[in-house]
Amino acid sequence: MPVSSSEQHRKKAAERGAATLALVTVSDTRTEETDVNSKYLRERIAAAGHRAHSSRIVPDEPDQIEAALNELVADPTVQIVLFNGGTGISRRDRTYDVLSRRIEKPLTGFGELFRMLSYEQVGAAAMLSRATAGVVGETVVVSTPGSPAAVRLAWEKLIEPELAHLAWEVGR
Repeated sequence: MPVSSSEQHRKKAAERGAATLALVTVSDTRTEETDVNSKYLRERIAAAGHRAHSSRIVPDEPDQIEAALNELVADPTVQIVLFNGGTGISRRDRTYDVLSRRIEKPLTGFGELFRMLSYEQVGAAAMLSRATAGVVGETVVVSTPGSPAAVRLAWEKLIEPELAHLAWEVGR
């Protein structure tokens, strides 16, 4: 049976080696001590054989979200930026608004798949998520809700299985 092109790409990506990721938690209330998402992601990134470039917490302020995005996509060592938080529909949830203005190549399937998988966990409330992903310049940007369950779901089911492939595709 012939090998699919995505399987070929995954093989080439694995040969390329570790990807470098930056983490951004968007929250008005989390601190370094209470940011369980960054701790979890740093552990999982290392366990998968990749590198965590940095992690930071920024408040739900559009200018600060955009400043973090600008700094990280300008760094040629960062291949993927993972945002968590600020994807809902409340007045303070602004991550999606900032990122959607900057994403040049949307990965619409990410949000669709995330909401489908999330529906299995939280039911119809999954439709309130504005999880998104895409490419800004030469960097993949992924944005998930800030709940630890949502971060774990996105990492385990969507991000980690395609991480090397994402980094390889954006860098070739």
